[in-house]
Amino acid sequence: MSGTNQVQGSCLCGSVTLKASLPSSNLGVCHCGMCKKWGGGPLLAVDCQTNVEISGEEHISVFDSSDWAERGFCSKCGSHLFYRLKETQQYSIPAGILNLPKEVKMTHQIFIDEKPEYYAFANETRNITGLELVTEFPGE
Repeated sequence: MSGTNQVQGSCLCGSVTLKASLPSSNLGVCHCGMCKKWGGGPLLAVDCQTNVEISGEEHISVFDSSDWAERGFCSKCGSHLFYRLKETQQYSIPAGILNLPKEVKMTHQIFIDEKPEYYAFANETRNITGLELVTEFPGE
């Protein structure tokens, strides 16, 4: 991995560490039902494509959450580590476990039609419904 957009992070207990290269400074939010159940609220994540190195893989459990994706978490402390597309092995990493640079900005929200009324972000973002996402990015 090379480049100036390298970030590092770890789970809560430190058993799993991650290194990634960010292809952009964009942060996305997912309001889908699965993400809300997984973390108790929306998932704030950065797309790391396939540029991820993981140490402590023996402490990772993977949940097969759909036909197209899986979710990884630390089997010791339960920290959410990644959402990964099965076909492309593309990673979305929860923003809170990485030491993100201050240039990172929330740019888009997906499944905006599933966002409950009890919270709202002040950031102006591109808002994408579930249907728009499936139409624009089939198979994701």
